[in-house]
Amino acid sequence: MGQLVRELPPCGFKRARGMSPYQSLVRAVAHQQLHAGAAERILGRLTALTPGPLFPSPEELLALPEGALRAVGFSTAKALALRDIAAKTLEGVVPSLRQLARLDDETIIQHLTAVRGVGRWTAEILLIRLGRADVLPSDDFGLRSGFRATYGGKLLPTPLKLRAFGERWRPYRTVASWYLWRAADRARPRPAAKSRAKS
Repeated sequence: MGQLVRELPPCGFKRARGMSPYQSLVRAVAHQQLHAGAAERILGRLTALTPGPLFPSPEELLALPEGALRAVGFSTAKALALRDIAAKTLEGVVPSLRQLARLDDETIIQHLTAVRGVGRWTAEILLIRLGRADVLPSDDFGLRSGFRATYGGKLLPTPLKLRAFGERWRPYRTVASWYLWRAADRARPRPAAKSRAKS
């Protein structure tokens, strides 16, 4: 990891500001298994369903007619997940930003994974976006690829192996995650440059 830090630019991790856990979860669900551009288009159509500048509040989302979420591009599973995120935000299961500040990471993960469609990976990514310094989403394919590129080996490490190895990076596992993601980017094969056609 020390060599990786020396070879790559300084950590550019930045906290996402002005976004509530509810908003972050809605965005995370929209992006699941979709290209970023497609997810953003769906979120744009979701925003257009209500008059505000942001996508619907929990109350507004739950008041949408049945089928409205499907109509803007969400699958049935994702539409159900969004409605559960909204409902559990109103119930207090999804904490507010102020509540998050008083909770430790594992307690937050337990709260968030009680929501339909939100697994541990999604909860950990949300924690990173909220600025938590010691998060290692060991199920993440990119992190595991970055670990293999940095430490060698033919096979990707299992999440369990990465989690155990990552104990040495406490209390800055978020920074280690950032560097492993950059290592995965650096190791990804680049498409060969096309030769110019002869005129």
